[in-house]
Amino acid sequence: MCEHAPTCPRAADPDHHAAKAVATHPEQGWSLLCNGVVIFDDTGEILPDGTAVAPHRPAVRRMAAMLA
Repeated sequence: MCEHAPTCPRAADPDHHAAKAVATHPEQGWSLLCNGVVIFDDTGEILPDGTAVAPHRPAVRRMAAMLA
């Protein structure tokens, strides 16, 4: 549970990236947010239920399309 004031957005909320980071590992390229979302430097993420969200930066999408 979030103890920040105001409360951080839930993982299911559209603005879930606004939650505060509770653990960061820049050398590994990821951060854990207060709402349980793990975000990666490439803009990918893992939701608390284990769902993986692919990177959503335009350059990453173009690169993925070129490699496919």
